[in-house]
Amino acid sequence: MKTYQHMWRLIRYRPRLYIVNAVLWILIHLAPIVPGLIAQQFFNTLQKTQHLDPTLWTLIALLITTALARICLIFFGGLVDTTHRFSMSALLRRNLLARILERPGARAVPHSTGEALNRFRDDVGQAEDAISWTLDSIGTTLFAGIAIVMLLRLNALVTLLVFVPLVGVIALAQAMHTRLERYRRASRQATGQVASAIGEIFSTVQAIKVAAAEPSVLAHFQSLSEDRRKTMLRDRVLETSIESTIGNTVGLGTGLILILAAQALHNMQLGIGDLAIFIYYLAFVSDFTQFFGLFLAHYAQTGVSFQRMEELLQGAPAQRLDEAHPLHLKGALSLASQNRELPTEPLERLEVRNVSYHYPDTGRGISNISFALSVGSLTVITGRIASGKTTLLQALLGLLPKDTGEILWNGQIIDDPATFLTPPHSAYTAQIPRLFSASLKENILLDQPEEPIRLQQALHTAVMEHDLEQLEHGLETMIGTRGVKLSGGQTQRSAAARMFVRAAELLVFDDLSSALDVKTEQLLWQRLFTQRQQTCLVVSHRRTVLQQADQILVLKDGKVEACGKLATLLQTSVEMQALWHGELID
Repeated sequence: MKTYQHMWRLIRYRPRLYIVNAVLWILIHLAPIVPGLIAQQFFNTLQKTQHLDPTLWTLIALLITTALARICLIFFGGLVDTTHRFSMSALLRRNLLARILERPGARAVPHSTGEALNRFRDDVGQAEDAISWTLDSIGTTLFAGIAIVMLLRLNALVTLLVFVPLVGVIALAQAMHTRLERYRRASRQATGQVASAIGEIFSTVQAIKVAAAEPSVLAHFQSLSEDRRKTMLRDRVLETSIESTIGNTVGLGTGLILILAAQALHNMQLGIGDLAIFIYYLAFVSDFTQFFGLFLAHYAQTGVSFQRMEELLQGAPAQRLDEAHPLHLKGALSLASQNRELPTEPLERLEVRNVSYHYPDTGRGISNISFALSVGSLTVITGRIASGKTTLLQALLGLLPKDTGEILWNGQIIDDPATFLTPPHSAYTAQIPRLFSASLKENILLDQPEEPIRLQQALHTAVMEHDLEQLEHGLETMIGTRGVKLSGGQTQRSAAARMFVRAAELLVFDDLSSALDVKTEQLLWQRLFTQRQQTCLVVSHRRTVLQQADQILVLKDGKVEACGKLATLLQTSVEMQALWHGELID
């Protein structure tokens, strides 16, 4: 979509608010017309009298009144404009986030997290500014039109010269259009790379220190920062140069116009009052010329911002970016989990038929995976490194878009696994659990309403009662960014508790017990199967889990090498024998 189409759709999102905002700012920009007329009348009257007579005092009072009225307009205009700006930016961010949440989880963002945040912050802010600047454009254009008509009546030749700087400004903006876009795109990309690098460094501090890689990491970060400095400097220098050129062009034009106006005064073609209104209006008309040039430059940069935001839509129509939706800015938000209906029928059988997925960049993945699991069973997926275990889980759950195959719940094909295989149908704990900088309770519940009995059951099943005693504030303990205050085992069991509290039909673990000691792991599985019959799909190579499995899928090179119970596989599968004896396990 073109830039003006996006802007028009945003304007139409809340048309009444935009109209009110426009009316206020048009009045703000038109307000100087009245002081100009008062100044003209004041100096014409002053020329005829030697004293401050009642007429002059009246004009002074009117001048003060109009100034106060403009101050009030600016105050209310600022309030309305702030609300309008927030609505525009909130809508863009809401639509971008909605699209990201629709995407398969493993490919939700096409770029790095830092780059995505840069687009959410800077590019949305650029678009917000562009919409707000249209109000100033309308107001200043109307003022310039009215002022020029009035000035033409005073001196046509001098007034026509006002357009000379405007022509130069437009020509400059058009000449720099392509370069403005190129420099702005490079600047935003470099900023996103630096933000991503910071996030990666903070999340891998321990690995960096263990590898003694601080010098190389710092060197890489300094290189990215230097690139960002250069690109931002080019962008800012070009923008400032254009602003300076426009300002100087307008200034030179204004100086020439004032010289001609002074000659007209000397030749008695203008009166003192006429010169006063001419000078007063000329300042605002010159501001309009300068603002118009800056707006054209800003418009070119806004086009880059809309293009970058469209890239986050990842194939969705560009109209999704500014599609109208309620923002729910007031009142309490209802929890999604409370509104979600329970499954119409409990899980009896889950079937996976010929599911395939291959990564576009490498071609690696899984091919024609088929298996089935029944209610209350434990299915374990095992295999050597890079055999496709995690890829299989992600394709099953819709976190990766499968290339081929079907997934059936009780014989019914699941059209959208990413939507269907979520609580209460299924719950998932990733290989590296994600925790947030909040309390332990908030990390476990997330969007779930607090039910003390269910919460305690989840904590008990996750073997966390001893950990809660050690934590300073128990469940209310703030665990820090990504759960930095917790050990690896505590992090995994916190994620397990988050899964258990949702009471899902199918529990999917990706190597959940890798950071647990043998005793804790055995207790966790014992409690899980003692409380009630859960259906579990687990990625693991731990002997404790393999021994309890109802069936084991052995993957090799993205395919099912063997399937069956442990005893059978140890007799018939060479791959399983090697895995069991630790010959292929990391």
